[in-house]
Amino acid sequence: MGGLTVVKALQKILPNEPIIYFGDTARVPYGNKSQNLIQEYGKEITEFLINKGAKIVIVACNTASALALPLLKKTYDIPIIGVIEPGAEKAYAVTKSKTIGIIGTLATIQSEAYEKELLTLDDSIDTKGMACPLFVPLVEEGWLEGDVPIQIAETYLSELITNKMDTLILGCTHYPLLIPVLENVIGDRICIVDSAETTAKYASDLLKELRLLTDSATEGGSEYYVTDLPVRFKRVARRFLGREIDHVFPVHLS
Repeated sequence: MGGLTVVKALQKILPNEPIIYFGDTARVPYGNKSQNLIQEYGKEITEFLINKGAKIVIVACNTASALALPLLKKTYDIPIIGVIEPGAEKAYAVTKSKTIGIIGTLATIQSEAYEKELLTLDDSIDTKGMACPLFVPLVEEGWLEGDVPIQIAETYLSELITNKMDTLILGCTHYPLLIPVLENVIGDRICIVDSAETTAKYASDLLKELRLLTDSATEGGSEYYVTDLPVRFKRVARRFLGREIDHVFPVHLS
């Protein structure tokens, strides 16, 4: 459920695995919603995916990972992973100064989920978070080039980046599409950690460990379920995946 950037990364490293994607397009963004509401959404979607035959569920949304993942893991027997633990582990592996920046939605930043995860790895880690609420609409509307996204990124990051900071976690699965903009603003001194790629690798390793990898030699294919108009989703998905998609089905939850 959640980020299409994770779907793209999964399709790259696990091409033979069938993917069932659920996009809660009618109720996003989650970043400005309460924890109770996000937990209810998460339970509805997880049950839908389990009923579709999922063998593992990836909560590919930073906000849902921060606010709903612990409850989902307690509620269901199926393996469920999020994006925060893999992203934090990758950031810790690459930082040399132990000073890490985090950007994300308001809910993700307020939860301090990345900070808490990083401190379990090393209690001397120094972190600073910044909510960037305009980044998601920029990506959704395709404003990925030009002065507007650069000016917005400069406004956010000027308050975040310090001389000592050498690592920046993209705490939202929309943000990888803004990497060229972010690199334009912060230069090459700071390593950008894309939680989508790290989560896909984490999922691949878990499937191998649990011996759940498919033995099929053919491409797995993907099905997409959305809670709003498939036409708009197809347009946005083309931007994320770099290609046209089929098999998009509307779903009405409670």
